[in-house]
Amino acid sequence: MPVTRVKDPSPKAPAAPPPNRPLIGVNTDYVAPKNGPAYARVNAGYVDAILNAGGLPILLPPPRRENMADFEVLLDQLAGIVLTGGPDMDPRRNGQALTAVVNPMPARREDADRALLARIFERKTPVLGIGVGMQQLNVFAGGTLLLHLPADNPKAMPHFDQTGAPHRHMVLIEPNTRLDDIYGAQELRVNSTHHQAVNQIGKRMRVAAKAPDGVIEAIESTDPNWFCVGIQWHPEADTASALDVQIFECFVQAAVRAADGAFAMA
Repeated sequence: MPVTRVKDPSPKAPAAPPPNRPLIGVNTDYVAPKNGPAYARVNAGYVDAILNAGGLPILLPPPRRENMADFEVLLDQLAGIVLTGGPDMDPRRNGQALTAVVNPMPARREDADRALLARIFERKTPVLGIGVGMQQLNVFAGGTLLLHLPADNPKAMPHFDQTGAPHRHMVLIEPNTRLDDIYGAQELRVNSTHHQAVNQIGKRMRVAAKAPDGVIEAIESTDPNWFCVGIQWHPEADTASALDVQIFECFVQAAVRAADGAFAMA
């Protein structure tokens, strides 16, 4: 005898809303090919890493100079900012000569990044600088760069593979730094694709990690209440180590705490 199934008349409980994710700004590169339209882009690894760490990435395309002020309303909503890797800073803007080994980023991106850095430092927004993003943090703080390795540092070991193949080396984390707390290890094996490096450290910044050859691989603010960390390697890349997940997690957690503190003071 067939069984008649009666639908449960009681309404189903609504699905639980997703947890609130802090908004994390991600600056993008600007590409202007000779043939075809210009566009903004960012490696998807940054998006995935921020999402996996509990944040919600918000892409920040580089606006024209006359539109930069329009981004203020968006920056007010961000809990933190990731400064991404990319081409070199234009050394002429920092009082150094442009040589054939330097690959300067488009002026539109550099203008936008500098405006963004001014707001980050003014507001002490939690920030994670990666690759050239670390170098930008140092230069904005008054530091300088080595424009090409090993030419500017003959003792430097290889920090990139000229064929474009993956390259890795060790970094030594400085004790009693924020990076020491994040990684919990004195040595890390990291991916490496850079030909420039921090030379003189910026004001109110300190070295957080070095390669065995002495090349600075990470910096951070001396302000214990401001998460401002720059790393030369790329934790968002497929070649990153399992430990690199921790830096995104700690960054997003710091962004949440900073946002909660700002809300409580409002």
